[in-house]
Amino acid sequence: MDIVVVHPQIPHNTGCIARLCAATGNALHLVEPLGFSLADRYLKRAGLDYWPQVELVVHADWEQACAELAQRSPRPISSRLRLFTGLGGQKLFDVPFEPDDVLVFGCEADGLPSELLAAHATRRVYVPVARGVRGLNLANVACLGVYTAMVRAGVPLPDNDGSYEAHPLANEDIWPLSRARRSSPPS
Repeated sequence: MDIVVVHPQIPHNTGCIARLCAATGNALHLVEPLGFSLADRYLKRAGLDYWPQVELVVHADWEQACAELAQRSPRPISSRLRLFTGLGGQKLFDVPFEPDDVLVFGCEADGLPSELLAAHATRRVYVPVARGVRGLNLANVACLGVYTAMVRAGVPLPDNDGSYEAHPLANEDIWPLSRARRSSPPS
């Protein structure tokens, strides 16, 4: 599975999602513009020493992200998208996820762009919350969504008995900026 965050604004949330991607082995795609620098100390801090384990790809725009993501599976990208939104769709726990799905999350203040939601209206996913609550924190929704999608799709969860063994590069001072790969524009 691929995890995409469109126009993230808060470095701490993106750092937490990067840590989630390190823990689950999923790639993290960020779609610009970003509300922070990849050299932001809060972003680095939220991802802790897990940045060496994150496949981080930065895309200039949604079209560029789709072009690259389309190459990662033979299934059409439009049938792989799962757009997480507070604006209706299918309940997270009722969605039949596939192993090559692309889980897409929006920015903290505005969510996903309305044109993206309109273009893929049948691909919307929401997390049920009590009336009077707008929604959950972006990093919390991503964590809940990723693990739920992996289980429902039959993707093996990490094989861990609860013990911790540091990554060989954990003591290195590795910043997100040094891990980021920029995708190429579609040809």
